[in-house]
Amino acid sequence: MSDELVRIPITDVFDLHTVPPRDVKPVVEAYLEEAHKLGFKALRIIHGRGIGAQREIVRGVLAKTEFVESFRDAPAEAGGWGATMVTLR
Repeated sequence: MSDELVRIPITDVFDLHTVPPRDVKPVVEAYLEEAHKLGFKALRIIHGRGIGAQREIVRGVLAKTEFVESFRDAPAEAGGWGATMVTLR
């Protein structure tokens, strides 16, 4: 295993399926910072359905991030409760 920094292109959709569960919190925090710096106003974070653990981590980060205006479940066609729609200030 390598400790090399992995660069992920910042877009308005972030799929967490490739992120190890132990890294979800810091990766989501870094993603939000970069998306905010780039001027994004609307994001979709795909965390999957599963047992809801990643969803809770993601929403915990969103609730504590000062530039997050709101968040909610995605519409059914965009992932339903397996994804979270985020509005940034």
